[in-house]
Amino acid sequence: MSANLGKLNITSPTLPKPLDLPVIHLKPPSARIPSYTPMVVPPANLEAPEETKSKTKESTEQPAQPKLNVPVLDIQLPLPTAEVVATATYAAVAAVATTTLATPFFDQIKKKLTKFLQGKINKWKEKRKKKKDSSES
Repeated sequence: MSANLGKLNITSPTLPKPLDLPVIHLKPPSARIPSYTPMVVPPANLEAPEETKSKTKESTEQPAQPKLNVPVLDIQLPLPTAEVVATATYAAVAAVATTTLATPFFDQIKKKLTKFLQGKINKWKEKRKKKKDSSES
């Protein structure tokens, strides 16, 4: 192929055909981005406007504490609430269970420790007795 530019005759080079390159189809990366609902914490000095009224009724009256009537002595004994009784029960059951399960382990340790210490004391007594016998002769 040649081009004629006025008096200048320029031939264009013949180029080879381009290589047939395979096309790689890449899927764009995706990621799961964690998200959360933001927690809104009101400031410590937050107060309701003066013109608004509270929806809940504040009761200054507390429920009466349960009491046990003893008819013969004419005495009223205060009873603990259900929450206090439940908490005390859970604590007592946990303490008894722990003690029951731990006692065999502590008994084993106590026996081994007693045997070890008695052996040390016996050796000390024997050494002391030998020194006493050798000093008398």
